[in-house]
Amino acid sequence: MKNSEITGLSKEELVAKIAEEKENLSKLKFAHTISAIENPSRIAKVRKDIARLNTELTKVKSAESATETN
Repeated sequence: MKNSEITGLSKEELVAKIAEEKENLSKLKFAHTISAIENPSRIAKVRKDIARLNTELTKVKSAESATETN
């Protein structure tokens, strides 16, 4: 996922996408454990996508709390 795609998502969409990517990561790890997957760098890519999504979710939450306190 590109950062531009991530920044356009709402809080609910981010949470759903994080859950989806975590499930995808666990499936990739399981498949890699059973037999080597064709492109093991996909695991690292998915992990980085999850980190990007979590970062954006934190930004959205902090922006919401900043507007609520004002």
